[in-house]
Amino acid sequence: MTIDTTDFPDTDAATPETAPAPVDLDRAVEAILMIADEPQSLVSLATALRRPVKAVHEAINRLVADYDGVDGTVVRGFELREVGGGWRFFVRATYDDVVADFVTSENPSKLSQAALETLAVIAYKQPIPRSSIAAIRAVNVDSVVRTLAGRGLITELFTDSETGAINYGTTPLMLQQLGINSLDELPPISPLLADGSEGFDSDFR
Repeated sequence: MTIDTTDFPDTDAATPETAPAPVDLDRAVEAILMIADEPQSLVSLATALRRPVKAVHEAINRLVADYDGVDGTVVRGFELREVGGGWRFFVRATYDDVVADFVTSENPSKLSQAALETLAVIAYKQPIPRSSIAAIRAVNVDSVVRTLAGRGLITELFTDSETGAINYGTTPLMLQQLGINSLDELPPISPLLADGSEGFDSDFR
């Protein structure tokens, strides 16, 4: 009996399905950071890309060098900086004024002097209840505290079990806005006050 093999595929001639090309790690990290609203840690990037943390860290270093113009590349108007426990794009300091002018013209709304002063008190004295903030500033701070909380710069840390007062503290967003990694990087308070002590503990002098 003769078997007709015309209906069987020629396995020798079959072309295996081509596997998709691996994603360029540097460009993948760049793409994620470009759309991220907050700093991304090495672990979160490695998890998202399913790559080792070491490989992601090396990719970050290559991107930093590329943006900074190392090895003859063009210095970009932005830079990749580690802040708030992760990595994020920032405008290069050279162009701060240009961007500030643009942002001001596009969105003139910014924190008032009262809000900035209240934020400073919270940053240096946290955790701190609203009554203590008001005592230091010698004015009612209810509306200002609501404004700062609404902008995500401060948050309720806890409620005092004895007094029922809500204690406030700053958020990672405030660190990001200031371009620092932790509150330890805030400048000493002494040069900012007449005697360096009014309303503040010695830890911050």
